[in-house]
Amino acid sequence: MHQPDELSEERRSARAALARDVSRAGARAHFRAMGIDPDRLDGPIVGIASMWTATMPCNLNHRDLADAVAAGVERAGGVPLTFNTIAVSDNQSQGTPGMRASLVSRELIADSIELMDVAHDFDALVCIVGCDKTAPAALMALARVDKPAVVLFSGPMRAGRWHGERATIQEVWEAVGAARRGELPPADLDELERTACPGPGACAGNFTATTMGLALEFLGIAPAGTAMVPADDLAARRADAERCGALVAGQGVPRARELLTRSSLLNAMTGIAASGGSTNGFLHLLAIASEAGVELTLDDLFDACGRTPVIANLSPSGRYVAVDLHAAGGAPVLIRELIAAGLVDGSRPTVEGPTLAEATSGAPDPDGDVTARVAAPFKPVSGLVGLRGNLAPDGAVAKVAGTERRAHTGPARVFESEGECIAAIERDAIRPGDVLVVRNEGPAGGPGMREMLSVTAAVVGAGLGESVTLVTDGRFSGATRGLMVGHVAPEAVRGGPLAVVRDGETITVDADAGVLHLDVDPAELDARLAAYTPPPPRVRRGVLARYARLVGSASEGATLTS
Repeated sequence: MHQPDELSEERRSARAALARDVSRAGARAHFRAMGIDPDRLDGPIVGIASMWTATMPCNLNHRDLADAVAAGVERAGGVPLTFNTIAVSDNQSQGTPGMRASLVSRELIADSIELMDVAHDFDALVCIVGCDKTAPAALMALARVDKPAVVLFSGPMRAGRWHGERATIQEVWEAVGAARRGELPPADLDELERTACPGPGACAGNFTATTMGLALEFLGIAPAGTAMVPADDLAARRADAERCGALVAGQGVPRARELLTRSSLLNAMTGIAASGGSTNGFLHLLAIASEAGVELTLDDLFDACGRTPVIANLSPSGRYVAVDLHAAGGAPVLIRELIAAGLVDGSRPTVEGPTLAEATSGAPDPDGDVTARVAAPFKPVSGLVGLRGNLAPDGAVAKVAGTERRAHTGPARVFESEGECIAAIERDAIRPGDVLVVRNEGPAGGPGMREMLSVTAAVVGAGLGESVTLVTDGRFSGATRGLMVGHVAPEAVRGGPLAVVRDGETITVDADAGVLHLDVDPAELDARLAAYTPPPPRVRRGVLARYARLVGSASEGATLTS
């Protein structure tokens, strides 16, 4: 149960005075300046958090959707107050120093939503989310303020076409690796670049943004069937948005923490695993749990993945993209099937009132092409796997996507940064069988725990996707495929064993056994760690330096410590 803080009574008193008390005349003057009659202030005041930005296609429809939410709020007798947060493009910053801003932005977005509520004391909120960090950030903020809330995912991009085949941003990044090796003509890469991303929306495959969009429906905090509607279908998107506004202004929506429970978060992890989703789901669900005061561990999430088959045939490990899932019935198909199999708790509430089971009871049956039955899955077990061992005492996350390879043993090739590793791939210095160790890229060491898509895509583009494994304290993009290990904890600069691995030493990754092991004598490993001195900070001032000082372990969600 959420405990009120010492300001709660003051906030209630100020809200009660808003419509008529002399003490709030200044506030009413500003409402009048915006054309809002103070007589309306006795009704629900709804904050609408938009993450609109023109720096990327992912959130381009947010202004339209915010206007539609506002119309729905007004239709239900409420007062809509729209505001904006920042949003960072993971794709635009991929492989550059700018990627350090991505995970950091999650905290800033959450803080900004919370602060707007502290300042304006909304009665309820609607958060419109899109690109990767916006959905978890919104959920973190809502867990803090614990008010009635709805979250609307703004929709995926459609896939493009290239050489007669479906193309997404994943194919672009992998083509970059091939082009660097001279295996793809520049004209072909240019054509792919022009056609892979045909319009607005979050990246087309089941990458991180779509993964979190699906999670919203499994949590019950988004209306069923809304997440996978294409971003460019503005008529449908506006209808969904207006429905969300009317819903939350109707004052029957549960408070956020009623929806962000342990059972619901495990439902979300099951949905992520069943859809072949992103490893970033681990980080974000742990962070949301922390903000909601829910006891949830990395091992709890590993266990959920270990009992979940893959029943969605989605990129990067499958054939289809997010809008294909929408055409096949959307997230409700997966939810209904997983409830029937006893893998998802259907008794959890949803924003629209019915239980999760009731809200998805009318979903179509799996079609056997885009979606499958639990009894006949595309894969018998999730490709998201928890690892532990002497190289990851606090855990690591393996992603097995687009490959049947679930184990690898080979010599370590150690790199102190993402850039060093990419340079080695470009000069053809990586050999089949190598284990690429990229360290000092964790939450504190990066700082910012950059995604390694440029590395993993370069590996695939170089034709090494089936013979090389990556081990890092950084993250992966949802578009990553192969046998890759990230989130290694503790991270190198915090004294994790990854810091003292040496070139040529044997590393074993075994997804089935859940093992990440360095073949070094325990006494020798202890001696190295005792003598280890972390490198100096890469950034010494500003937001990244502050983040590096305050951020916690990836094994606990990489949230900021108090």
